[in-house]
Amino acid sequence: MEAQEEKEAQVAAWLKKIFGDHPIPQYEVNPRTTQILHHLSERNRVRDRDVCLVIEDLKQKAREYESEAKHLQDLLLESVNFSPANLSSTGSRYLNALVDSAVALETKDTSLASFIPAVNDLTSDLFCTKSKNEEIKLELAKLEKNLTATLVLEKCLQEDLRKAELHLSTERAKVDNRLQNMDFLKAKSEEFRSGIRATEEQLSARGMDASLSHQSLVALSEKLAELKRQTIPLKKKLESYLDLMPNPSLAQVKIEEAKRELDTVEAELTKKVNMMEL
Repeated sequence: MEAQEEKEAQVAAWLKKIFGDHPIPQYEVNPRTTQILHHLSERNRVRDRDVCLVIEDLKQKAREYESEAKHLQDLLLESVNFSPANLSSTGSRYLNALVDSAVALETKDTSLASFIPAVNDLTSDLFCTKSKNEEIKLELAKLEKNLTATLVLEKCLQEDLRKAELHLSTERAKVDNRLQNMDFLKAKSEEFRSGIRATEEQLSARGMDASLSHQSLVALSEKLAELKRQTIPLKKKLESYLDLMPNPSLAQVKIEEAKRELDTVEAELTKKVNMMEL
């Protein structure tokens, strides 16, 4: 955690140094962006250090060349008994420009044969430097593009994660509610079973016919449904005889039989109902 905070502080200091008085562009502070910016700041620091070393080296060489030029100038003036004070202002400027050019180009002397190769080398170095600068710009643009794409992807992933967590929380609440309902239904079911068993035991103790128990009634209901299903073809067959002229004597006999069967069923039903009320 301390290392992450240290990186963020280094990145903030680097950005402030780069942009100076200009406002720093807004960016999302997270471990990924901090790592990328810290990597860029390290590369920039190394490059600045190398540039400073090169500058110091060039300054040192410039001082050496100036010292050598002064020494050669003194020797030249001493040998020809010539003093720069005898030159006109234009001649002095030309002489100073010639000396400065020789020092900058690091030539051994001020002859044309030394200046031309030095200028060619300097031109070649200039083109190489421009080419490297273009490569660095392309690489930096690519890194910025990748950074933008990464930030967008990270934001999308965070939004998807938030939605997934919300959905998971909702589903978990539904599951908990269903489990509570299931426990409640199980408890009620067991309560009903216990009540049915207790009621059946009480009715059995009072002499209730076992055929009137819950299980027996359920079985009878299923059997009745099966019998009704089986009587459907018989009813259809019977309907074909309904249009025929009935025999009065035979019809009277059937009516009497039906009345007796109905009285018997009603008596049996009344008996069982009375037993259940006891």
